[in-house]
Amino acid sequence: MSEKLLLHACCCHCAAYTIQHWKDLGYDLTVFWYNPNIHPYTEHQQRLVALRKMSEIQGFKLIENPNYDMVDFLKLVTEKPENRCYYCFTMRLQETARMAREMNMGVFSTSLLISPLQKHDLLPLVGKEQEQKQNVNFLYEDLRKHYSDSRRITKPLGLYTQKYCGCILSEYERYRDFPPKDDDGLYAPAPRENLYFCD
Repeated sequence: MSEKLLLHACCCHCAAYTIQHWKDLGYDLTVFWYNPNIHPYTEHQQRLVALRKMSEIQGFKLIENPNYDMVDFLKLVTEKPENRCYYCFTMRLQETARMAREMNMGVFSTSLLISPLQKHDLLPLVGKEQEQKQNVNFLYEDLRKHYSDSRRITKPLGLYTQKYCGCILSEYERYRDFPPKDDDGLYAPAPRENLYFCD
């Protein structure tokens, strides 16, 4: 009998190859959605709908946590924004591990392991912390070299593609550092004469 794995999914594009990888290794896999870090709410919903569509197409089991614990996430992040990725990983993997234990699944993991944009020094650390707290094994494997393979799976499906990692800080950094072409001046800095300077 296959070992049961609960796989946290951050988005459909990272999940596609990750699902295939663990299935090929013989795991009985269920996908879990819990991402209170994704802002704004409309962005959260667009990513969730895309994952639902992929679930319908590919036939994998999907469980959604109905809680959008945005306030809890923001409280953690605003206190120490430099540690935001640690808090972000912890919130999501803690809930995944807890759910895996409740569902009597032997192991848990996350699709974050395929993204070259994530901090792979932190992910196994947080995973092991939750493994010890929840008494459920964390599966870590560096899947970053397969990121393009995952995109090749999802591209023909025409699913929504996000432009930034998830939280409001990552959204700001993405558009600050790599502003898209913009005819309306949406991303242009304010003219100096329009700036208000405090004494």
